[in-house]
Amino acid sequence: MSRSGLVLAASVLLLSAGSAAAQPAGNAENGAEVFKKCRACHMIGEGARTLIGPPQNNLIGRTAGTFPGFSYSALNKAAGEAGLVWNEQTIFDYLPDPNGYLKKFLTDKGKADQATGSTKMAFKLSDEQDRRDVIAYLKTFSK
Repeated sequence: MSRSGLVLAASVLLLSAGSAAAQPAGNAENGAEVFKKCRACHMIGEGARTLIGPPQNNLIGRTAGTFPGFSYSALNKAAGEAGLVWNEQTIFDYLPDPNGYLKKFLTDKGKADQATGSTKMAFKLSDEQDRRDVIAYLKTFSK
């Protein structure tokens, strides 16, 4: 590779590293505070059980709509069947608009006919830093 090619490649790497670093990381301690808003419906930690929503233990890596014994909406089950797995990005994108996110996910997967109804989750978490923080907190309860 020529010197100019190496300089270009290094510049691209530095720019992409800079943009990744520009996004603030989540803080699990702050996330514990944010999660208090979620406790009306969800439990997490030792002894967590189903309330209005499923427990959030081991949410990261779980296929949507699959916690054993929980009665999910058709929309949630369809998203899981279409391949939705909860990770940092999917949770981040889901929290500000749960219904909209699942409907878009199904439509993007060519399953618009299943993108009907709504989830049982009426709560929306719009603030980006709150979402990062609550995800950092959820990660502390995931394998």
